[in-house]
Amino acid sequence: MLKEFINFEVISRDNWQTLHRKTTPPLTSQELESVKSLNDQISLQDVIDIYLPLTSLIRIYKKASEDLSFSKSLFIQEQIRQKPFIIGVSGSVAVGKSTTSRLLQMLLSRTFKNARVELVTTDGFLYPNAVLKARNLMDRKGFPESYDMELLLNFLDNIKNGQEVDIPIYSHETYDILKDQAQTIKTPDFLIVEGINVFQNPQNQGLYISDYFDFSIYVDAEPKDIENWYLERFTKLLELAEHDPNNYYHRFTKLPYSEAIQVARDTWESINLPNLQQYIQPTRSRAEIILHKSANHKIDKILLKK
Repeated sequence: MLKEFINFEVISRDNWQTLHRKTTPPLTSQELESVKSLNDQISLQDVIDIYLPLTSLIRIYKKASEDLSFSKSLFIQEQIRQKPFIIGVSGSVAVGKSTTSRLLQMLLSRTFKNARVELVTTDGFLYPNAVLKARNLMDRKGFPESYDMELLLNFLDNIKNGQEVDIPIYSHETYDILKDQAQTIKTPDFLIVEGINVFQNPQNQGLYISDYFDFSIYVDAEPKDIENWYLERFTKLLELAEHDPNNYYHRFTKLPYSEAIQVARDTWESINLPNLQQYIQPTRSRAEIILHKSANHKIDKILLKK
């Protein structure tokens, strides 16, 4: 085992799926399809084997968090205040963390019947393209310096303190922050924060984003497998953009297919792979749980922090 995983218990898929007795998923195959990313592969059996036990584990962490909050309030003689349970989900571009996040949102909403479960992505905290261009950072988009970390930390702080917050919205179609549009987050019971940077080093006052998390997940896979998934997704994005001139990817549909794919390979090798190796992958040991995927997208093992 790698030294970074010495503090984790490695659980096989076969053993993990025995940790939850329920065998009927609380969603249909059509609903599962609706939360699945473009080229991701996930089945209702995966929901039963992996995500129902994971939801049960989150329930345990939530109960422990509430008990601790109650005891601390008694100790310092303050009124008990309900705080949102915040879950961080990280991993590489194209690894399937968006599918994991959306599926968790649905499962938590159905497990905790009256709970408000919100999902935000840290893409919304990227600086707008105009700012990135002015700072000569367009080729560093997705790297730590391309995010407004102060805005993201302020958002999490306000949410933890029970405030309603408006946050920017990022469009993958235009490849930029949408002007004059915002997502309103209203005092959630659960907040899922998904992004490649959610475990990364602080850039402001020594605070980590993960300081605000009550539970955290890293979706892991071998870099070569992720590259293949990235190229598959790029191909599907080209198909979707073919007849939409406003789509960022439409420009690549004008190239011969081989040249377009080479653009994607170059982007992976010059931007996404270095970002993964230098900034994303080194943070995975900060997660409470690591979901490792094999080449066929199937989660084959789970690493749970001891």
